Amino acid sequence: MDITLIILIVGWIFVIIWVPIVIATNKKTHPKALFILFGAEMWERFSYYGMRALLTLYMTQVLFESLGQGAADSKALGIYGSYTSMVYLLPVIGGLVADRIFGFRKAVLFGGILMMIGHFSLALEGMLFEGNLPLFFTSLALIIVGNGYFKPNISSFLGKFYDSNDPRKDGAFTIFYMGVNIGAFLATLTCGYVGEKISWHYGFGLAGIGMGLGLLVFWLLGPKYFDGKGLEPDPEGVRRPFFAGLSKNTLVFAGTLLSIPVCASLLNLSDLMSTVLLIISFVIIGYLVYSGVTNKNKKEGQRLLVVVVLFFFHAVFWALFEQAGGSLTLFTLRNVDRSFFGTEIPASIFQSLNPFYIMVLAPLFSWIWISLSNRKKEPSTPMKFVLGLTQLGLGFLIIVLGAKFFANNEGLISVFFLFVMYLLHTTGELSLSPVGLSMITKLSPDKIVGFVMGAWFLSIALANKIAGEIGKLTAADDLGESATAMETLNVYTGIYLNWGVYVVLGAAAILFLLVPTLRRWMHGIH
Repeated sequence: MDITLIILIVGWIFVIIWVPIVIATNKKTHPKALFILFGAEMWERFSYYGMRALLTLYMTQVLFESLGQGAADSKALGIYGSYTSMVYLLPVIGGLVADRIFGFRKAVLFGGILMMIGHFSLALEGMLFEGNLPLFFTSLALIIVGNGYFKPNISSFLGKFYDSNDPRKDGAFTIFYMGVNIGAFLATLTCGYVGEKISWHYGFGLAGIGMGLGLLVFWLLGPKYFDGKGLEPDPEGVRRPFFAGLSKNTLVFAGTLLSIPVCASLLNLSDLMSTVLLIISFVIIGYLVYSGVTNKNKKEGQRLLVVVVLFFFHAVFWALFEQAGGSLTLFTLRNVDRSFFGTEIPASIFQSLNPFYIMVLAPLFSWIWISLSNRKKEPSTPMKFVLGLTQLGLGFLIIVLGAKFFANNEGLISVFFLFVMYLLHTTGELSLSPVGLSMITKLSPDKIVGFVMGAWFLSIALANKIAGEIGKLTAADDLGESATAMETLNVYTGIYLNWGVYVVLGAAAILFLLVPTLRRWMHGIH
């Protein structure tokens, strides 16, 4: 009996039943465009998380296997950190292009097409040109650049169907966020199973098919329900000659194509990527601090400084949370007893726990916050960040305790500890992540909301790069190719204790002490 296949089938049945229920119970409340965008985003996230579930495993077990375990881990986790950081860095530019030149529709379609090509070329690399690094890096670069257009603009496009004070707006984004997690849940189950059990390249190809389905939903069904929204802001202007006889439209397309080899090069230059991100971060944070300190409106200035302070704690959270697609997947592969009823569950499948928990727990958290708010006891935004960091640290503590006291003689721990860790990480995410974007719109001065939102995405980009560097610490180069499970267990738990427990809980304690000051600086906005 293949228990993994049963989990996969049950997961699909759950979604096939759940999605129509969500649509049926909300179709009279919301515009039909919401459900078109929900479907497109669901399939796009299917493609992204499906590929992410396999990426680190593929690099360590196939692409860089000849380097030996430690060197392969270090190389793969460095590339993974650069990849995920650029995924969150490029949307800042993609959003600006959509606002001024492409419009939301063209940006989403163009980005989706680039991503689909990237997924299929990644599958092609494995089937026909296995080990071809230029093609591998180019494939990832296509996904990065495409995501830069797709990710920020489909959610911004959704906002156009609701007035700023529309009471349905929060509910619409909750449904949309559910689409994100349904896609992630199905992807890690399906692409993880196909990639590890059948063929890596079929798994990557499935991710491309998912992206293609998302594009079809958007392209074929969208225009009927988009009511003229999301089109180019100045169709004639972007086609007039702008520079050297070329239009803005042509220049953007050319710039996009040129950015692909640049991104591909940066993927293989981890140290340079780190330097670039640090420089950008220092410049933007410096500007925000300067804007906050010099703002003539003291309240506006102090509110902006709250964003700057939380920027760093936000980055700490995601730097450890994002171990899920990197070192934690390798830890699951090597040090978790995945056998169940005579079969071994693939390591990538466990990445589906986070989106599954979100689908189940998000309504509960929404109810909790509303109930506390009605009783005037809802935690402030900084306090919610403290709660998020604390739960993240406790999740890593569970893994460390499991390794210290409950590992068997083969260096394996029970899958139970993984389930509890992902549960705590998810409740931490639900405590911190949803309030972040809402906080930006409330605390930022009107004139620079877009810029501050870009800075917030930058904190996630920086966090993902740091995540790769932390992951590289688990590579254990000194153990060589013959490292035993007991040896790797000690390495992983040592890093998770120092970074996942001490650093994260230390950050939570520092932020807890800062909460009263930050609340004063928010001047009544909570």
